[in-house]
Amino acid sequence: MGSDDLRVGTSEREAAVNILGDHFSEGRLAMEEYEQRVGAALEATTRGDLRPLFRDLPPPYPAFMVPPVQRQPPLPAHRARSEPAVMSDKSKLAAGVLQILLPFGIGRFYTGHTGVGLAQLLTSFMFVGIVWSVIDGILLIVNGGVDGEGRRLRD
Repeated sequence: MGSDDLRVGTSEREAAVNILGDHFSEGRLAMEEYEQRVGAALEATTRGDLRPLFRDLPPPYPAFMVPPVQRQPPLPAHRARSEPAVMSDKSKLAAGVLQILLPFGIGRFYTGHTGVGLAQLLTSFMFVGIVWSVIDGILLIVNGGVDGEGRRLRD
């Protein structure tokens, strides 16, 4: 027996009428069409009688028309803990200190970010790159970062 063959009760019919009222208030249904659909909903005996009333309407729908939410089963306890990420062989402290003491993008070359390192080197002649490098070095020490391969810098 398919789901459209299941009989509906008063609560399902009333829910359908309420939802049709929402569509009517949004202007999706003209008064005459709304009245026809409400009449059909009140006379419905099965889900199959209600389904055509909503085929040309966007959500909301009656609950039986909404597909069930697929939930992921919880991970087993031994897998629930986060596995350690692959760490870089580069140090965030070394990268930060290099950025601060040699503010020409040296710390970024060390971490493998040659594009950022070149940008800091080229802008250092206008003093902007020096400020940028110092701030970047402080952020590397405080927040850490990743190397050129996307691995977290070690502490």
